[in-house]
Amino acid sequence: MKKRNGTVESPEQLVTQLRDLLTEAEQLVGDSAGEYVGEKADALRERLSQAQERVQELYRSARDKVVAGARSTDTAIRAHPYESMAVALGVGVLVGALVRRRSN
Repeated sequence: MKKRNGTVESPEQLVTQLRDLLTEAEQLVGDSAGEYVGEKADALRERLSQAQERVQELYRSARDKVVAGARSTDTAIRAHPYESMAVALGVGVLVGALVRRRSN
């Protein structure tokens, strides 16, 4: 997923950012600095909102890619049904041979 500045963000980076936000939230709850806490809470809410938007964008992007892949696979299988069955049979035989070889 791309950030606003154009760089790509991985799911691991998003998880790390969410963990950082949770750590800050725990510190915020532990602090009792009056007005400072209010400002920090607002900043924390803003960052959490941005993180939620990025996660939603990542989810939509992944879902769209999966749907597009499924459609293209469906089209290819419908266009070449016998060839698709032959490929599936070949892959099944290969996997079976590898599993049998590994168990012996």
